[in-house]
Amino acid sequence: MSLNKTVSVIMSVYNAETTVAKSIESLVGQTYENLEILIVDDSSTDKTFNICKEYENNFKNIYLFRNKNNLGLTKNLNFLINKSSGEFLARQDSDDISEPSRIEKQIYFIEKYNLDGCTTRAKIIQTGSIIPKKSLYLPKRFVINFKNPFVHGSLVLKKTVAESIGNYNEKFYYSQDYKLMYDLVTGGSKLKIMKECLYHLNMNENISINKKTQQQYYARCVKKNIEPELII
Repeated sequence: MSLNKTVSVIMSVYNAETTVAKSIESLVGQTYENLEILIVDDSSTDKTFNICKEYENNFKNIYLFRNKNNLGLTKNLNFLINKSSGEFLARQDSDDISEPSRIEKQIYFIEKYNLDGCTTRAKIIQTGSIIPKKSLYLPKRFVINFKNPFVHGSLVLKKTVAESIGNYNEKFYYSQDYKLMYDLVTGGSKLKIMKECLYHLNMNENISINKKTQQQYYARCVKKNIEPELII
């Protein structure tokens, strides 16, 4: 089993000056060595870009990009996928934290069970609750019709598998993670959720909270398999 394949971590950041340093620290401290970290700053108005730039200057495997205008998460993730060189893609959000062994354990898990990708369970930073709960044990082909059981920030996925469905669907300005996982699961991709908790998830003032109505609308479009209108 080979664990030296390149993994490309993709992170879109926007006005995350209070959290992004800890998030990046959790990536540069990974036990998996063959890692590149690609970050795009989505036209932040605070010190986020400067913080990220300092890390790029100090670490040879960090690559930083900057948008002149705010483009949104979906387009940014596709941009970073196109810039990546790894055989695997890994997600992380700028207000979340990965356990040091996260990437190494996920690549081992994928290789061991001949998967296309996997996610892990996550601990919510504010409450200490572990997710997913019951949906962890239910068939994903069933659950995906009602909710997204996968913690998007903990995703590790073969790049060719993402490319086979056109990466993230840019018509989904929100709930792009649900749409991606829905298309992967219904398309027959081999995905599993690791029982181990390897990710720490922020649920305070994030997109899911601040844009709840928009998220719910786009999620309904996923469930109904219809094209959404642009709602920002």
